[in-house]
Amino acid sequence: MLGVVEGFAVVLIIVVVGYAAAAFRLGGGKDLKPALTAVIYYITNPALMFILLAEAPVQQVLGTLAPAALVTTAVCGLLYALVAKVFLRRNAADTAVGAMGASYVNAGNIGLPIALYAVGSATPVVSVLVAQLLIVAPAYLALFTFTARRQALARERLAAGPGALAAPARRRSPLGAVKAALLPFANPATIGTVAGLAAALTGANLPTVVWEPLSLLGHASVPLLLLVFGMSLYGQRPLADGSVRADIITATMLKVVVAPLVGYAVARWIFGLEGEALFGAVVMSALPTAQNVYLFASQFGMKSVIARDVVFLTSFLSFPVILLVAFWLA
Repeated sequence: MLGVVEGFAVVLIIVVVGYAAAAFRLGGGKDLKPALTAVIYYITNPALMFILLAEAPVQQVLGTLAPAALVTTAVCGLLYALVAKVFLRRNAADTAVGAMGASYVNAGNIGLPIALYAVGSATPVVSVLVAQLLIVAPAYLALFTFTARRQALARERLAAGPGALAAPARRRSPLGAVKAALLPFANPATIGTVAGLAAALTGANLPTVVWEPLSLLGHASVPLLLLVFGMSLYGQRPLADGSVRADIITATMLKVVVAPLVGYAVARWIFGLEGEALFGAVVMSALPTAQNVYLFASQFGMKSVIARDVVFLTSFLSFPVILLVAFWLA
């Protein structure tokens, strides 16, 4: 149980530091979050994805755990999308943020110590990271890019007036269509992920003078992200925004209640996992929502309040759930 407590304690301390930084107005009262968010998105997060994948034994982790994590993520995301569209009547952008909040786990900074100390192996968390970095994150980033572009075009047409709305759409050249299709994947996170996978599969060893700066930048991503998340909590109350309260509650319940049950069902009855492998798969599915969801939502100009509140609530509510899983399966 020490690994569960330790993992949550590390996260909480850094979040509190970020909250205190905002409360004491470090930086002369300026809002530091936009600048730090850009640094994380364009520099430290891609470096982290690269070093994690470059060091991972990809051939070993792409067994049953990574596919099980991927299926669990897809089920939870689709369940949220179904509720958001059918019952909440949300648009694509709000649905995408909530779906990622309901399915994208905090494997990096909480999952790693829990996997090492509670499960006894880093294999479950590396498998989740591979699934999320290679497939889940690029898929959500592509969706965020697409919905953000649609929102921007809608605002431009609205600002141009009724005449522009009635004007016929310009035909796109084949080259333009190809660029538009590739644009959602031309983001730093996906580039870092693909580069790290290539390094792992080819066994390429970067020179120390290149690897060390990348490693330092990558390891700075998690504490910076936690600091920004802590800053975002200052002056805010969870569930204060009534317009998205149902979204937040739905995503939170899916993450802390439904996801572990889905994770168990998928790992046990679809992939036939038992013992330590089953325990690791269920613990990973019970992890709270990752702060990267807030980062991506903020970077793409979406309703980051949904992501922020889901991350905040699941970070506390998932703790007793993981303890229950540990008592049940360990």
